[in-house]
Amino acid sequence: MDVTVSDTKTPNGMAAEAYIARLGERGIEYVFANAGTDFAPIVEALSRTKGAKAPRFMTVPHENVAMAMAHGYYRIAGKPAAVMVHVTVGTANAINGLINAARDNIPLLLAAGRTPLTETGSIASRNRPIHWGQEAFDQGGMLREYVKWDYELRAGQPVEAVVDRALDIAMSEPRGPVYLTLPREVLAAPGTKPRRDTVRPLGASAPEPARAAIEEAAQLIAKAEFPLIVTSSSGRVPAAVGALAALAEQFALPVVQAEARDMNLPTDHPMHLGHDVGAFLPKADVVIVIDSVVPWMPRNHQPRKDAKVIHISADPLETRYPFREVEADLLVTGSSLAAMVMLREILAEAMKGKKTAIEGRRKALAAVRDEIDAKRRKLIETVKDQTPIHPAWLAACINQVKSEDAIVISELGAPLPVLQLTKPLSFMGGLLSGGLGFGLGAGLGAKLAAPEREVIVTVGDGSYMFGNPVPYHYVARAENLPTLTVVANNQSWLAVRQSTLDVFPDGHAAKANVMALTELKPSPDYEKVIETCGGRGEKVEGPGDLVPALRRGLEAVRAGTPVTLNVQTQARR
Repeated sequence: MDVTVSDTKTPNGMAAEAYIARLGERGIEYVFANAGTDFAPIVEALSRTKGAKAPRFMTVPHENVAMAMAHGYYRIAGKPAAVMVHVTVGTANAINGLINAARDNIPLLLAAGRTPLTETGSIASRNRPIHWGQEAFDQGGMLREYVKWDYELRAGQPVEAVVDRALDIAMSEPRGPVYLTLPREVLAAPGTKPRRDTVRPLGASAPEPARAAIEEAAQLIAKAEFPLIVTSSSGRVPAAVGALAALAEQFALPVVQAEARDMNLPTDHPMHLGHDVGAFLPKADVVIVIDSVVPWMPRNHQPRKDAKVIHISADPLETRYPFREVEADLLVTGSSLAAMVMLREILAEAMKGKKTAIEGRRKALAAVRDEIDAKRRKLIETVKDQTPIHPAWLAACINQVKSEDAIVISELGAPLPVLQLTKPLSFMGGLLSGGLGFGLGAGLGAKLAAPEREVIVTVGDGSYMFGNPVPYHYVARAENLPTLTVVANNQSWLAVRQSTLDVFPDGHAAKANVMALTELKPSPDYEKVIETCGGRGEKVEGPGDLVPALRRGLEAVRAGTPVTLNVQTQARR
C-alpha cells in the first residue's frame, strides 16, 4: 500500500519521517524490508499519514530475496530501489546479494538499522538483550569492499542531504550499491532542517567518450579485414540495443556476446554470431570490447598477436577488480551508448569507398550464421527425445511457448545460446560474482517493474534452494507477482563437477562412481513447495510433456497464479 508521511521540513518531525519522505522525493518507489527492533521509528513514521507521498515498504522475509528483488527491479525499470534490513545480522544475510549487485553495477540503497548506541537517555535506548549482542565496532566494515560509499547517519544531520548523497553516488557511472546505517535513537529524534532542498535527476551525468578516441577506434576498424565486437552487457540500456544493431548492420561488424548478462543484440540480427568468442577471436584483426569485464578466458583464448584491441566502457579498466590483465591498445571511457552512436557517425566517413569490402564481409558472415543455426537445429533435433530432459530442449521448448517480450531469467537454468530473444530487457543471467540465489528474487523484481510482461525464471536445483523459495513464493502471493518458475533439476552441483573435470580431467574424481560434494540426492519435490503458498506445482519427467506443462504454467500465471515446474534434466550444459 502507498503511505504518506507528515511534514518533515520542520524540526518537529522525526528523522525517520524525513528519511522516508526524501526517498520518495528522489524517485524511490519501493523499499524491500526485513524489519527488526531497530525499525521502531520507521514503523511509527509509516503510520503518520499526511503530507508527502512515500515509497511503498514491502515485507520480504529474507534478505537474499530482498536484494535480488532490488537487483531485478533495476534491470527492468532502470530505476533504483532501496532495501532495509535489521542491523548486523540482516546486513550479513544481505551480503551475497550485495556482491551480486556490486559486480553487476546495480545501483541500490542498502540501509540497515543500527542497534541502539545508548543504554539510557533516549526513548529509543537499549531495551532488549540483543541490543548489546548486535553492536559492532564497525558495522559497515563487513561489506565496505563491495559498496561505492557507506555512512552512518549522525544526530543533528539533515537526513535529506545524506539520502541525496547516497543515491547520487549509486547512480553515477560506474553504478553500484551504497550502504547507510541508521541508529534507532537518531531516527526517533527530531529531524534537522536541510540547508537546501533541491530535487533533480539522480547521479552525475555520464560523460561522452572523447571524440579523438572514437576517431582513433574508427580508423582501426576501417582498416580491418575482420573486426569483431564482443559485449556482455551493453544492452543494459534499451536504446543501446538499437544502437549496436544499427552499427553492426551498416558496416557488417560481427557481434559475439561473451558471458552475456543482458540481451544485447536480437538473436535474429544478421550480425549475431552467438556466444562462443573462442570461435572468432583468432580470426579478428581488430576487437572492439563493449561493456565486458571478461571478454575471453586468457588460458583458453587470446587475440592474435597483431590484433588491435579497443575497450569501451564507463570504466574500461574495471578498477573495482583487484587483478585483471586483458589486452588493450585503446581505452575509451564513457557511455557505451554514446560511443556506439559516435562510432557509427565517424565510421560512415572513414569507410567511404569500402562498400565492396563491407558487402564481401556481410556475405561471408551470412554463411557463418547459417552454419551456427544449422548446428543449433541439429543439437535440438538430437536431444529432443532424450530422458532426462536435455537443457537445450528445455530452452527450445521455452521458445515455443513464451511471448516475444517475455523476460527470461536464467540462473544455471535455460542455456542462453538456444534461447530466442529479440526485445530489449528480455534476459537476465550470467552474474560474474556467482552468488547463488539471484534468480528467484530477480523474477519478482522484474514482475514488479513490468507487471504486463511474462516473467519466466529458470534456475538449477541448487540455485532454487539458495534463492530461499518459501520467502520467494510468499512474496509472490502476498504482492500478486505471479511468475513461472522452472527448476532445471539435474540433482547435482553441476558447476562443481565441471570445474573439477576442467582442472583434473583424468583425476581420481573423474573416474569415481560418485564424485564427492557434487550430488543433490535424494532430490526434494520442488513442485510441492509452492503449493504451501497458494501456487501450483508440477513435475515434468519426459521431453514430450514439457511443452504442454509450460503452456499450462503460463496460462495459470496469466490468470494470476504462480507456477513451479520441477523439470528433470541431464547433468550437462
